[in-house]
Amino acid sequence: MASFRTLDDAGDITGKRVLLRVDLNVPVHDGRVTDRTRIERVAGTIRELSDKGARVALLAHFGRPKGKPVPEMSLGQIAGDVAEVIGKPVEFCEDCIGDKAAHAIDSLGNGGIVLLENTRFYAGEEKNDADFTAELAKNGDIYVNDAFSAAHRAHASTEGLAHHMPAYAGRAMQEELEALEKALGRPKRPVLAIVGGAKVSTKIDLLANLVKKVDALVIGGGMANTFLHAKGVAIGKSLCEADLAETARRIMTEAASSACAIVLPQDVVVAKEFKENAACETLPLDKVPDDGMILDVGPESIAAVNEWIDKAETLVWNGPLGAFETKPFDKATVACARHAAEATKAGSLVSVAGGGDTVSALHQAGVADDFSYVSTAGGAFLEWMEGKELPGVTALKKA
Repeated sequence: MASFRTLDDAGDITGKRVLLRVDLNVPVHDGRVTDRTRIERVAGTIRELSDKGARVALLAHFGRPKGKPVPEMSLGQIAGDVAEVIGKPVEFCEDCIGDKAAHAIDSLGNGGIVLLENTRFYAGEEKNDADFTAELAKNGDIYVNDAFSAAHRAHASTEGLAHHMPAYAGRAMQEELEALEKALGRPKRPVLAIVGGAKVSTKIDLLANLVKKVDALVIGGGMANTFLHAKGVAIGKSLCEADLAETARRIMTEAASSACAIVLPQDVVVAKEFKENAACETLPLDKVPDDGMILDVGPESIAAVNEWIDKAETLVWNGPLGAFETKPFDKATVACARHAAEATKAGSLVSVAGGGDTVSALHQAGVADDFSYVSTAGGAFLEWMEGKELPGVTALKKA
């Protein structure tokens, strides 16, 4: 049973004014939405509320207008895309509070939908200002948060509103929270985490939390170089945060005391320059030349990761194993992603992945749809993996 309130707890919402917080911060080029993924994620919740006869007011931010109206950051430019994706008419209102917003919502028939203007046009949004929150709250009977990607921010529309009226998780938020609970809350063991990326400094909290929760931790990408350096391995000109060697050693010590296996590269792909299709060779760890850069891991390392994937019942993945954006340094990430996808399809693995680079890498490998759940939440996903409390989620918890 969920520890947070969902739409199943909301009862009859016919005629109710629903303030629905969604993430519509989509990429726009020349006035056109170039990726509708975030709209598609919340479409189910919007349709459900509309079909149940609610009057739906969409709250969202777009860009960083810093508390004042910026015409290029108006949500008006994406209202048409929202309507197309959900297959229902969507009105647009040029404000999110005040008389205009009140009139737009009150004018809706049951099942009607209005997209309110960018909440960040007001400084009170990001400050979670009490007066601004109260102005938003005047126009709603219930509050639904379907923007997990903004749940790590205690803003007026992501956290404040939950204290003014009955508050529930939307279906996308519910799906995300249930997937995350399966991954680290109450997972089937053994649990494997794969964490990659360029820098240890951005993921110290993440690594420190994971070694206490998982059975094995694969460290890849540029981060692995810092750990190898901390172990006394010569890594040539590879990207490395030498000043974090002691931090890396501390994390390895914590892992040992928590019976968490740390899986580092066994062989590496080395090049003299970092560019597309650069000449490269696969070398043992003790043969990296002084002028070489480690840009991916080799077949022995791939086999070791895949062996852990075969042992695991749960996989949490954040970050690539190599410089996957530049061929041929995507081989390890693609190979291991496909192996995890096969295990997931076979029913032997629950796989949850998230983070911008991770999502891109899974799409590149052609397996984004084959994982149990892929989060597009970015910062919120990372903070959840770090074990931090997310204000937007906490506000939805049952008493």
